[in-house]
Amino acid sequence: MPELPEVETTRRGIEPWLTGRRIERLLVRERRLRWPVPRGLAARIAGATISRVERRAKYLLVHTSAGTLILHLGMSGSLRVLAASAPVRGHDHFDLVLDSGRCLRFNDPRRFGCLLFTADDPLAHPLLAELGPEPLSADFDGKRLWQRARGRRASIKAFIMDARTVAGVGNIYASEALFRAGIRPGLAAGRVSRARMQALAAAIRAVLTAALDAGGTTLRDYVDAAGAPGYFRLRLAVYERAGQPCRKCGTPIRQLVLGQRSSYWCPGCQR
Repeated sequence: MPELPEVETTRRGIEPWLTGRRIERLLVRERRLRWPVPRGLAARIAGATISRVERRAKYLLVHTSAGTLILHLGMSGSLRVLAASAPVRGHDHFDLVLDSGRCLRFNDPRRFGCLLFTADDPLAHPLLAELGPEPLSADFDGKRLWQRARGRRASIKAFIMDARTVAGVGNIYASEALFRAGIRPGLAAGRVSRARMQALAAAIRAVLTAALDAGGTTLRDYVDAAGAPGYFRLRLAVYERAGQPCRKCGTPIRQLVLGQRSSYWCPGCQR
């Protein structure tokens, strides 16, 4: 599933092509996404001008003079800016056609992505209202993590993947951040000391920043707005490396399942 670095990389790729453009039409080929594309949306946004593109957690917010489009890439989605006349491929579910002659095209083989709309404050939308702080913002730090974790029996990995704790940290980067901080993923969140939470917050920032610099991580489906894969996979320390030697200490990487998600860790480095 595309995570925060992949979504932010996509945002940076599409924003220059969208900002200031007028929407000529919305062409929906498949309405049945994770939630149905709202009927009447095409008429609602036709002629609207796009002012900016933002990201909140793993959601993209396309602000227009008519309201805000809320997009999510789901498990296998990608957004590309193409000529409006570009041939349509399988799983190309909608085009946002612009007055420039280009379109923003959404492809999603599994159809777990979404295209929604609000005329109100998008941050008050039910999908966004309860989200925690952005991990790269000044609002996120180890003290906040430690305070929120008091008395929590959930694993530290599940804790940092909870979007109410911190927005946008998914399975890949949770595993990588815990490795950098030296914390085993199954440890109860309430047992992590304040000092180790500070180290974890710094590790989350560092791994997300490094992934952004590399254009994200491509494991299976993800490509950026230009169709290029993300190269952070080459730098993964533990994720999907079960049985391989730890890059730091040589101990074989182990795999376990936490919360129905595969987790990877080094028993030599993570305590």
